[in-house]
Amino acid sequence: MSSLTLSQAALGETSLLRKALLVLGGSAFIAVAAQISVPMIPVPMTLQMLAILLVGFAYGSRLGAVTLLAYLGQGLAGLPVFANGMNGVAFAGPTAGFLIGFVLVAFAAGLAAERGLAKGFLGTAVAALVASALVYIPGVIWPMAVASSFGIEGGWVGIGWDKIWAWFMGPFLLGDAVKALIAALIVSGAWKVLRKA
Repeated sequence: MSSLTLSQAALGETSLLRKALLVLGGSAFIAVAAQISVPMIPVPMTLQMLAILLVGFAYGSRLGAVTLLAYLGQGLAGLPVFANGMNGVAFAGPTAGFLIGFVLVAFAAGLAAERGLAKGFLGTAVAALVASALVYIPGVIWPMAVASSFGIEGGWVGIGWDKIWAWFMGPFLLGDAVKALIAALIVSGAWKVLRKA
Protein backbone atom coordinates (compact mmCIF):
# COMPACT_ATOMS: atom_id res chain seq x y z
CA MET A 1 0.00 0.00 0.00
CA SER A 2 1.47 3.32 -1.07
CA SER A 3 0.87 6.59 0.72
CA LEU A 4 1.78 10.16 -0.13
CA THR A 5 4.99 11.57 1.30
CA LEU A 6 5.15 15.08 2.73
CA SER A 7 6.72 16.49 -0.42
CA GLN A 8 4.05 14.86 -2.61
CA ALA A 9 1.26 16.11 -0.35
CA ALA A 10 2.68 19.64 -0.32
CA LEU A 11 3.85 19.91 -3.95
CA GLY A 12 1.74 17.39 -5.86
CA GLU A 13 3.31 15.38 -8.67
CA THR A 14 6.88 16.48 -9.19
CA SER A 15 8.65 16.93 -12.50
CA LEU A 16 12.21 15.79 -13.08
CA LEU A 17 13.40 19.38 -12.62
CA ARG A 18 11.55 19.70 -9.31
CA LYS A 19 13.01 16.39 -8.13
CA ALA A 20 16.50 17.61 -9.02
CA LEU A 21 15.87 20.80 -7.05
CA LEU A 22 14.60 18.75 -4.10
CA VAL A 23 17.77 16.62 -4.20
CA LEU A 24 20.00 19.72 -4.28
CA GLY A 25 18.00 21.42 -1.53
CA GLY A 26 17.91 18.29 0.61
CA SER A 27 21.63 17.65 0.30
CA ALA A 28 22.36 21.31 1.15
CA PHE A 29 20.04 21.03 4.18
CA ILE A 30 21.94 17.96 5.40
CA ALA A 31 25.30 19.65 4.79
CA VAL A 32 24.29 22.66 6.91
CA ALA A 33 22.82 20.45 9.65
CA ALA A 34 26.08 18.45 9.76
CA GLN A 35 27.93 21.60 10.81
CA ILE A 36 25.58 22.36 13.74
CA SER A 37 26.80 20.81 16.96
CA VAL A 38 24.66 20.74 20.10
CA PRO A 39 26.35 20.19 23.48
CA MET A 40 25.20 16.89 24.97
CA ILE A 41 26.44 14.17 27.27
CA PRO A 42 28.44 12.01 26.66
CA VAL A 43 29.35 13.57 23.28
CA PRO A 44 28.10 16.62 21.36
CA MET A 45 25.58 15.74 18.65
CA THR A 46 25.33 17.16 15.18
CA LEU A 47 21.95 17.63 13.55
CA GLN A 48 23.02 15.60 10.51
CA MET A 49 20.95 12.51 11.36
CA LEU A 50 17.90 14.66 12.13
CA ALA A 51 18.18 16.21 8.67
CA ILE A 52 18.62 12.79 7.05
CA LEU A 53 15.49 11.46 8.77
CA LEU A 54 13.50 14.52 7.72
CA VAL A 55 14.63 14.21 4.10
CA GLY A 56 13.72 10.51 4.08
CA PHE A 57 10.28 11.07 5.62
CA ALA A 58 9.55 14.03 3.34
CA TYR A 59 10.91 12.63 0.07
CA GLY A 60 10.20 8.91 0.23
CA SER A 61 12.57 5.98 -0.16
CA ARG A 62 13.98 6.49 -3.65
CA LEU A 63 14.26 10.27 -3.71
CA GLY A 64 15.56 10.23 -0.13
CA ALA A 65 18.27 7.69 -1.03
CA VAL A 66 19.20 9.62 -4.18
CA THR A 67 19.51 12.79 -2.09
CA LEU A 68 21.92 11.03 0.26
CA LEU A 69 23.92 9.64 -2.65
CA ALA A 70 24.18 13.20 -4.01
CA TYR A 71 25.32 14.37 -0.56
CA LEU A 72 28.01 11.68 -0.43
CA GLY A 73 29.03 12.57 -3.98
CA GLN A 74 29.45 16.20 -2.98
CA GLY A 75 31.76 15.12 -0.19
CA LEU A 76 33.73 12.86 -2.53
CA ALA A 77 34.07 15.82 -4.92
CA GLY A 78 35.85 17.71 -2.15
CA LEU A 79 33.06 19.88 -0.77
CA PRO A 80 33.19 20.24 3.05
CA VAL A 81 29.68 18.85 3.56
CA PHE A 82 30.31 16.26 6.28
CA ALA A 83 30.46 16.95 10.03
CA ASN A 84 33.24 19.33 11.11
CA GLY A 85 33.74 20.50 7.52
CA MET A 86 35.11 17.16 6.35
CA ASN A 87 34.97 16.06 2.72
CA GLY A 88 35.77 12.84 0.86
CA VAL A 89 38.81 12.25 3.09
CA ALA A 90 36.28 10.96 5.63
CA PHE A 91 35.83 7.84 3.46
CA ALA A 92 39.29 6.71 4.56
CA GLY A 93 38.54 7.28 8.25
CA PRO A 94 36.70 5.47 11.01
CA THR A 95 33.28 6.97 10.19
CA ALA A 96 33.15 5.90 6.51
CA GLY A 97 30.66 3.11 7.30
CA PHE A 98 28.31 5.60 8.90
CA LEU A 99 28.39 7.76 5.78
CA ILE A 100 27.26 4.76 3.73
CA GLY A 101 24.66 3.98 6.39
CA PHE A 102 23.06 7.39 5.88
CA VAL A 103 21.66 6.13 2.58
CA LEU A 104 19.99 3.21 4.41
CA VAL A 105 18.52 5.59 6.99
CA ALA A 106 16.96 7.87 4.36
CA PHE A 107 15.64 4.90 2.38
CA ALA A 108 14.08 3.27 5.47
CA ALA A 109 12.49 6.52 6.67
CA GLY A 110 11.13 7.10 3.18
CA LEU A 111 9.78 3.56 2.98
CA ALA A 112 7.96 4.08 6.29
CA ALA A 113 6.45 7.29 4.90
CA GLU A 114 5.34 5.55 1.70
CA ARG A 115 3.69 2.79 3.73
CA GLY A 116 1.74 5.38 5.75
CA LEU A 117 3.61 4.54 8.97
CA ALA A 118 5.05 8.02 9.46
CA LYS A 119 2.16 10.43 9.86
CA GLY A 120 1.34 10.38 13.55
CA PHE A 121 3.87 10.99 16.30
CA LEU A 122 4.13 7.42 17.63
CA GLY A 123 4.45 5.71 14.24
CA THR A 124 6.99 8.28 13.05
CA ALA A 125 9.01 7.98 16.27
CA VAL A 126 9.22 4.18 15.96
CA ALA A 127 10.10 4.43 12.27
CA ALA A 128 12.77 7.05 13.03
CA LEU A 129 14.32 4.88 15.75
CA VAL A 130 14.41 1.83 13.50
CA ALA A 131 15.80 3.81 10.55
CA SER A 132 18.44 5.44 12.78
CA ALA A 133 19.57 2.04 14.05
CA LEU A 134 20.35 0.94 10.48
CA VAL A 135 23.31 3.34 10.34
CA TYR A 136 25.15 1.13 12.83
CA ILE A 137 25.27 -1.88 10.49
CA PRO A 138 27.80 -0.46 8.00
CA GLY A 139 29.10 1.87 10.71
CA VAL A 140 30.29 -1.08 12.78
CA ILE A 141 31.24 -3.41 9.95
CA TRP A 142 33.63 -0.82 8.46
CA PRO A 143 36.09 -0.57 11.39
CA MET A 144 35.72 -4.22 12.40
CA ALA A 145 36.37 -5.88 9.05
CA VAL A 146 36.03 -3.90 5.85
CA ALA A 147 38.57 -1.06 6.25
CA SER A 148 41.52 -3.44 6.47
CA SER A 149 40.50 -5.12 3.21
CA PHE A 150 40.91 -1.70 1.54
CA GLY A 151 44.43 -1.42 2.95
CA ILE A 152 43.47 1.21 5.50
CA GLU A 153 45.46 1.17 8.70
CA GLY A 154 44.85 2.84 12.01
CA GLY A 155 44.26 2.17 15.68
CA TRP A 156 40.54 1.84 14.95
CA VAL A 157 40.88 -0.88 12.27
CA GLY A 158 40.03 -4.45 13.27
CA ILE A 159 39.00 -3.60 16.84
CA GLY A 160 36.77 -5.78 19.02
CA TRP A 161 33.22 -5.33 20.28
CA ASP A 162 34.24 -3.58 23.51
CA LYS A 163 35.91 -0.74 21.62
CA ILE A 164 33.20 -0.70 18.94
CA TRP A 165 30.64 -0.12 21.68
CA ALA A 166 32.77 2.46 23.52
CA TRP A 167 33.86 4.43 20.45
CA PHE A 168 31.24 3.91 17.74
CA MET A 169 27.91 3.13 19.39
CA GLY A 170 27.32 3.78 23.08
CA PRO A 171 28.12 7.52 23.12
CA PHE A 172 25.74 8.24 20.23
CA LEU A 173 22.59 6.28 21.12
CA LEU A 174 21.02 8.94 23.35
CA GLY A 175 21.56 11.61 20.69
CA ASP A 176 20.05 9.37 18.03
CA ALA A 177 16.98 8.78 20.20
CA VAL A 178 16.56 12.53 20.80
CA LYS A 179 16.86 13.26 17.06
CA ALA A 180 14.33 10.52 16.25
CA LEU A 181 11.81 12.08 18.64
CA ILE A 182 12.42 15.57 17.23
CA ALA A 183 11.95 14.22 13.70
CA ALA A 184 8.66 12.62 14.81
CA LEU A 185 7.48 15.93 16.26
CA ILE A 186 8.35 17.82 13.07
CA VAL A 187 6.90 15.26 10.66
CA SER A 188 3.66 14.68 12.59
CA GLY A 189 3.30 18.45 13.03
CA ALA A 190 3.79 19.00 9.29
CA TRP A 191 1.07 16.45 8.52
CA LYS A 192 -1.33 18.26 10.88
CA VAL A 193 -0.63 21.55 9.12
CA LEU A 194 -1.17 19.99 5.69
CA ARG A 195 -4.47 18.43 6.77
CA LYS A 196 -5.74 21.83 7.90
CA ALA A 197 -4.64 23.59 4.70
